[in-house]
Amino acid sequence: MSIEDKTQDVFGVDRPWGDFRSFCQNEQVTVKVITVRPGQRLSLQKHGQRAEMWTVLDDAPMQITVDDRTWEASQGELIWVPQGAVHRMANTGDREARILEVGFGHFDEDDIERLEDDYQRA
Repeated sequence: MSIEDKTQDVFGVDRPWGDFRSFCQNEQVTVKVITVRPGQRLSLQKHGQRAEMWTVLDDAPMQITVDDRTWEASQGELIWVPQGAVHRMANTGDREARILEVGFGHFDEDDIERLEDDYQRA
């Protein structure tokens, strides 16, 4: 499944008070907000049991890697991480940065296969 396939499920609705954006509907998902401190990065990793969709919440420099592509993501950008893809996020700025993560499939922290890790975790 590609980001184009998954983002077809993302929709917005206007209300008198503003609007909302829906990222998934009636699916097995895990939702997290990940906060990355300045100058820190998550391990380079992959998952065998889930795919992820990330949304950058802050206007802060978040460097994103998905497989062979690395770029600086913009606030509000949607990022699709397919099941099995090698990925990482890093905060290259000077203030905390957050990403909303929606994990599709079975969530289990033991499903993280770390390929590189700044904190020497297995």
